[in-house]
Amino acid sequence: EVQLQASGGGLVQAGGSLRLSCAASGFTFDDYDIGWFRQAPGKERERVSCISSSDAIPYYRDSVKDRFTISRDNAKNTAYLRMNSLKPEDTAVYYCATRDRWYSRNENDYAYWGQGTQVTVSS
Repeated sequence: EVQLQASGGGLVQAGGSLRLSCAASGFTFDDYDIGWFRQAPGKERERVSCISSSDAIPYYRDSVKDRFTISRDNAKNTAYLRMNSLKPEDTAVYYCATRDRWYSRNENDYAYWGQGTQVTVSS
């Protein structure tokens, strides 16, 4: 069974940092792309970052560029999202998702999703 377990969320003050983890099981992690998404109350889910299974070149949406860093450790079947200089507007439930490289190239079209972890940034 394909499973993704997101963890590492919490409550931090503005300017603080968190590292989210996405532990994967049930599939060949090396062959799958990873995406990080977030959804704030009353807003659409948006992709924050993604990293490919091939060249591992990351993508970041403009609002988090230069603050967030995505990475993956294939030996541990785990992906990460390091979040620095957090702002109150980063408050959301963060999800990790995965797909193989032939599944889709659409931003929001992923095959499997984790349960999400809450990130709250206070001012």
